[in-house]
Amino acid sequence: MAPRPTLDQLLHAAVAAVGGTERPGQVEMARAVTAAIEREEHLLVQAGTGTGKSLAYLVPAVAHAFDTGRPAVVATATLALQAQIVDRDMPRVATALEPLLGRRPTYALVKGRRNYVCVNKIEGGFPDEDDGLLSVAAVDASAGRLGQEVVRLRAWASETESGDRDELVPGVPERAWRQVSVSAHECLGSKCPFVAECFVERARAAAKEVDVIVTNHSFMAIDAFEGRQMLPEHDLLVIDEAHELVDRVTATITDELTGAMVKTAAKKTGRLSENTQPLDEAGDLLASALEPMEEGRLLGLPDSVSLALARIRDSARVVQSDLKPTPGQDADGAQQVARAAVEEVHENAERILEERELDVVWLGQDPRRGPVLHVAPMSVAMLVRDKIFSDRTVVLTSATLELGGTFDAVAGTIGLRGEGAPAWRGLDVGSPFDYPKQAIAYVAAHLPPPGRDGASDESLDEIEQLVRAAGGRTLGLFSSTRAAQTAAEVMRARLGDDIPILCQGEDQISTLVRQFARDPRTCLFGTLTLWQGVDVPGSSCQLVIIDRIPFPRPDDPLASARSQAIARMGGNGFMAVSATHAALRLAQGAGRLVRRGDDRGVVAFLDSRMMSARYAGFLQRSLPPFWPTTDKGMVLAALTRLDETAPAPLTVEEPVLRSLTGARTDQDGTEHPRPVAPPPPVADSARSGVTSGHAWTDEQDEELRDAAESGMLLDELVDHFELPEAAIAARADQLGLTLATGQLFD
Repeated sequence: MAPRPTLDQLLHAAVAAVGGTERPGQVEMARAVTAAIEREEHLLVQAGTGTGKSLAYLVPAVAHAFDTGRPAVVATATLALQAQIVDRDMPRVATALEPLLGRRPTYALVKGRRNYVCVNKIEGGFPDEDDGLLSVAAVDASAGRLGQEVVRLRAWASETESGDRDELVPGVPERAWRQVSVSAHECLGSKCPFVAECFVERARAAAKEVDVIVTNHSFMAIDAFEGRQMLPEHDLLVIDEAHELVDRVTATITDELTGAMVKTAAKKTGRLSENTQPLDEAGDLLASALEPMEEGRLLGLPDSVSLALARIRDSARVVQSDLKPTPGQDADGAQQVARAAVEEVHENAERILEERELDVVWLGQDPRRGPVLHVAPMSVAMLVRDKIFSDRTVVLTSATLELGGTFDAVAGTIGLRGEGAPAWRGLDVGSPFDYPKQAIAYVAAHLPPPGRDGASDESLDEIEQLVRAAGGRTLGLFSSTRAAQTAAEVMRARLGDDIPILCQGEDQISTLVRQFARDPRTCLFGTLTLWQGVDVPGSSCQLVIIDRIPFPRPDDPLASARSQAIARMGGNGFMAVSATHAALRLAQGAGRLVRRGDDRGVVAFLDSRMMSARYAGFLQRSLPPFWPTTDKGMVLAALTRLDETAPAPLTVEEPVLRSLTGARTDQDGTEHPRPVAPPPPVADSARSGVTSGHAWTDEQDEELRDAAESGMLLDELVDHFELPEAAIAARADQLGLTLATGQLFD
């Protein structure tokens, strides 16, 4: 029997399959991941953009799955990275490693239940979110836009192989999606009459047989904390975008309660219980108690709120008893929906009343729902230590894990410091990019410090000048939704149709990002979602604008509670919480600019405190080492030159149909991972040719012609086509094209 290939051999094959070159940081990281698995210790790896970190953990993960027969789980924070792994990285890794390992490595994408259409709900097994909407829409699409969206969803549900919402383009509003999906608590589970056809159950069954499972932080956390066993048993967990883990885990176990939620639970119960009136009245009592209160943290519950919560808890408990299914009774969607709603308000009221030592309770105001009671843990460190770091090796990686030259700050938030902490190692493998030559960090030091009343006229003027100089090509990262929307409205009025402005919230993020990447004149403005995970390499993004330092709001209950707790123990609460939060966000936001070795551009900070504040040095050291300046004229001239010499934007991949495992499919449902090498020749094309095992399509030939005409370097085309240099040069020769060679322009 032939010996198992070494890690270096496997990694070399995988890198060759994606048309790349091995980088020292990537090799170092892959070896460190393998060592952590062998030693059964945890690993924190900071890997800068361009390191190729996904291959550095996917190859050892596949090898581990083959050695042990148990799957490896990869959890990411963003849908974009999930799609990259499933659509690009794993298909190529699988094809590259198959000859070495003897069979093709397998993989699956697993998401939460709300991401999939529910067959039972489509077939009428659950009550509508909006009374009668499904039945009305089924016969009368003129019932309004929402009805039309539901009609489209029902038609799509009969055609889709995966039932995955992300496959649907264009997307639909959340209100429409709720008409065809159910939450985990509303699901009938094994009692559902359509369990055999359920997209979720089929996807999870398929995932049990694969080598690598891709999911998200929240799903992974719920599986670990609640013990639902939605993921197969595994002893290797890779957490990518690990800088987001604490926030995602905190969000997963944050609860809320409103008077309207209680009244809705009573309404959903309807005739299923004779005791709904007390629950409905308790909802009114809570709403009345919260109405006169101001927003902010509650250090103790007012008597009126405690009374309302006790009423909710007690009356919900009575209704819960009424909703218990009768033995032998058929599964009932309406009853399950009511049980889920009543159980939620009961548990949340009980938790708030307990006033646990580490829980933070606060009152917020929602424009649509009114006053909302929130409860969240001040720290998730011990929970993460106990539930995530036990019984498995965990590898955490991100471009931003090390702050102030140490991993201690991040390690402390996830339970890896202090008495009883498990063994772990921190490693920074650097970045292959030449940041000072590729990008400028510009601070608009002449602007006044930002106030709390939104963007100033001076900052809006600055945005306009920067965007005009860049010719569009701008990703605007704002500290709030209002700031992004205001800037978008003002820029649309000033720039007209010449430079289109997209704004987060106008469509699904993935759709907006594709539009932005496709048209270099377009700008995309948004908030937190765009600060991380957005990957738009090439000339479509040559300017990133950051409107202000992204500190937590001064009245943020969790941030202030954590800061105060650290101060009580003698620490610096501002630096440990607010400045650390801002540093991570700034590093992530600035990292949107340089995604490849040939990317060029400017990151513009419109907050003069980046130069003047006492904490400015700490924030600056957390950024990639761009070339710094405050010279506005020089920056505008640089952006203008970049616009004038910019190559064509890179090809944008469109959404694809997926199989149950999340792999790409053809219309017939046959699974087809993206080919690596060699794909079959392309038929029926007079210009088709095969070079170095790659069959060139008409579209690729046209791209090659355009690239030659625009003067793109051969080095750039290697990245663009993700093919070896020899294959591109040979095809250019076949077509009679001359390609420029030499070093990338600095």
